[in-house]
Amino acid sequence: MDAKSRACLIRHRRALERDIKTSYIMDCMVSDQVLTLQEEEKVKQQNTQKERAAMLIDTLLKKDNNAYRSFYNALLHEGYRDLAALLQDGIPVFSSGNGKHAMDEMTSYVKTTLCEGGVPQRPVVFVTRPKLVDAIKQKLCSLGSDPGWVTVYGMAGCGKTVLTAEALRDHQLLEGYFPGGVHWISVGKQDKAGLLIKLQNLCSRLEHDSTLSQRPPLNIEEAKDRLRLLMLRKYPRSLLVLDDIWDSWVLKAFDNQCQVLITSRDRSVTDAVSGNKYEIHVESGLTHEKGLEVLALFVNMKISELPEQANCIVRECKGSPLVISLIGALLRDFPSRWEYYLKQLQNKQFKRIRKSSSYDYEALDEAMSISVEQLSNDLKDYYKDLSILPKDVKVPTKVLCVLWDMETEEVEDILQEFVNKSLLFCDRNGNSFHYYLHDLQLDFLTEKNRNQLQELHKNIVNQYKRYYKLHVPVLSQEDCMYWYNFLAYHMAGANMQKELRDLMFSLDWIKAKTELVGPAHLIHEYVEYSSVLDQKDSIICENFQEFLSLNGHLLGRQPFPDITQLGLCQPETSEVYQQAKLRAQRETGTFYLEWINKKSLKNLSRLVVRPHRDAVYHACFSRDRQRIASCGADKTLQVFKAESGERLLEISAHDDEILCCTFSADDKYVATCSADKKVKIWNSRTGKCLYVYEEHTEQVNCCQFNNRRGQYLLATCSDDTFIKLWNLKDKYCRNTMFGHVNAVSHCRFSPNDDYIASCSTDGTVKLWDVHSANELKTIEIKEFFRNADEQQDDVEVLVKCCSWSRSSDTILVVAKNKLLLFDVTTCNLLAQVVVSHHSTIQYCDFCAGDELVAVALSHCSVEVSDFFIATIYQERVIERVTFVMVLCRER
Repeated sequence: MDAKSRACLIRHRRALERDIKTSYIMDCMVSDQVLTLQEEEKVKQQNTQKERAAMLIDTLLKKDNNAYRSFYNALLHEGYRDLAALLQDGIPVFSSGNGKHAMDEMTSYVKTTLCEGGVPQRPVVFVTRPKLVDAIKQKLCSLGSDPGWVTVYGMAGCGKTVLTAEALRDHQLLEGYFPGGVHWISVGKQDKAGLLIKLQNLCSRLEHDSTLSQRPPLNIEEAKDRLRLLMLRKYPRSLLVLDDIWDSWVLKAFDNQCQVLITSRDRSVTDAVSGNKYEIHVESGLTHEKGLEVLALFVNMKISELPEQANCIVRECKGSPLVISLIGALLRDFPSRWEYYLKQLQNKQFKRIRKSSSYDYEALDEAMSISVEQLSNDLKDYYKDLSILPKDVKVPTKVLCVLWDMETEEVEDILQEFVNKSLLFCDRNGNSFHYYLHDLQLDFLTEKNRNQLQELHKNIVNQYKRYYKLHVPVLSQEDCMYWYNFLAYHMAGANMQKELRDLMFSLDWIKAKTELVGPAHLIHEYVEYSSVLDQKDSIICENFQEFLSLNGHLLGRQPFPDITQLGLCQPETSEVYQQAKLRAQRETGTFYLEWINKKSLKNLSRLVVRPHRDAVYHACFSRDRQRIASCGADKTLQVFKAESGERLLEISAHDDEILCCTFSADDKYVATCSADKKVKIWNSRTGKCLYVYEEHTEQVNCCQFNNRRGQYLLATCSDDTFIKLWNLKDKYCRNTMFGHVNAVSHCRFSPNDDYIASCSTDGTVKLWDVHSANELKTIEIKEFFRNADEQQDDVEVLVKCCSWSRSSDTILVVAKNKLLLFDVTTCNLLAQVVVSHHSTIQYCDFCAGDELVAVALSHCSVEVSDFFIATIYQERVIERVTFVMVLCRER
């Protein structure tokens, strides 16, 4: 055992002997094979608990580092978290031992685990950086069994990805700490639609051996819930690796109380998430000695045999592992050109890609130019074709076979030339190969070939059309998902307006793509590529975008609905309807219905405005119904007229996403709360900020004013588990209400202002007295989701929101896919309704007279129903049907 570990154990021996019960701890250690049955029996023979603990520690002190780690994990597993914390500083550093290369220690278990998890393979030329690798392992061990984040950060090209993958090539680490496996996902710079695709692919990979085939999640919130359940139930004690994170908002989709390792350029990227956090800084470059070692491996020489120019080259490359590898690959092919390549770097004759960036562009641009110039003319043309590949996408070989009209073997031979020269990276997945460029390399190619990008995009589109003709790829084909995700991207890049219109305004394409990835990506493309479409097609574009927006929740379901029938439900002036009618007329043997009273139906959309540049998280009417306030991911508060949509205010209100906004009872103030942990009060007419409250320690999820005019009370709730009551006249927090054990997602005053209800992810709703701030009642919502054979603590229920009846006598609560109505006095359940079996409820609200309930669902729809009629139907076991909604629309 390491001296540091031994000293830590001896230092805290007294506390350990006083508190631990050895029986269950020894079970864990015997299971880990660090304690023998004979040693266990010897400990059990001692007379008292303290003597048994002392004997166990004496036995541990005679053992190795594995025993220390096993004992530490056993303490965590058995609930001795305070004692485990005492031993954390003494956890031994993992080491390959005896100077052996880590590859020598890779077992079949490690290879299988990493291959199944999508962990990148080791580069062709690899040098060890043991201190950094061991530091990553140490931080991963520090997570123990608790959820948390390990961040490996540093400049691009410094080797974060390679080091992280290398740290995972350790049998003891995987078996002892992450027996559930490792799941690697390359994220990169993403917008909301791109992140959804990444999440869909990850969920699909994790569900690959499931007996039940599920449709892809249709939005990020649903994907987050799906991923949380998969990690909790199917892959407990596993590690999720998020490679190349650019934005903190992306991490919120993975903030699921699991163990996550991320690589990023930004050290502060985890500030937006909760949990234990550990950091490893990767220096921006290799040491001079390591740089020489890389060159020596490429040219197959000893470091002492390298020419003097080698030292100068390493200095000119500024230690960047990527740049040194590029030069090394050139020298491997032309070992006599040391002086030539050094002069090329020193002369700095190559155009810099950007003048200011975190990338090491001065050296990279030069090295990239040299590397490309050494290719044959044919290979230069093929490499130029890669300029239009999407960032952070691993491209299957078949895509390039289509592009170059070649057999697979020919394409792989060409690409291997690029891989050998460190101009391209290869990832093997089973029998297939996927290729990708480092983002620095792609930036270089894009800038170098900027004037030719349109033609390059046009070429790949034409090759696709030539190969597939009138057909579309099917799921069994290797390149299928690439074309569905990026064909429109290439058409837009080629400015091929006609082809893009024919594609995006085709029900066949919509049907095929939504079956695979859902409607979200398609809707994003209508917005993204609107500038490429002719102005005369703007109405048609709106027709298809509206069709997808209104029917997305249906298009994502399985079995897939008949898109022709859905199209026939559109207005007769819509291009969607006209295409659907032509399809229906061409098809034989199929029965279609067409509404004859469509013209008499009143469109439910009174006003559509798009004031925000990103997702809208909350919108509310003023009490006089003349104005609407909205807020969202773009960090702005917007106020506009309810009748015309005329914008009245636009305020850059917070430093992070704004999660909720609300008018005061007299409409004089608007309150906002944000993920930046702040609550702000604004003059609703002038937009002036009046008060800023900063007492919450985590993101603030909800804010609500009381209902009585002239008395300005504001309730707020946060991930810090607290509800706070603010008195605006006195400018301070009047009360802090605590009792929840997890994040509080929603709070609301009763109509008579006597109570505040709060909803939490701990599965409870609590009722508080406004005057005293005392907790009055707790309703355990988890009780209504527990099966007969489940313990209450085993059930996880996230209570989303609640709504009071007008009389304040009853309260409606939302959890999962249920609406539950409770009597406030007795807390008895009065009624419950299962709204949908295919989605979760995001929000609900009573209308002013309590007759109807509006329900927002995760599958992009809002339903308005009579709660009590729906309850009677379900009690009679009559399936709820959708014609009730149709009648409401006609009425």
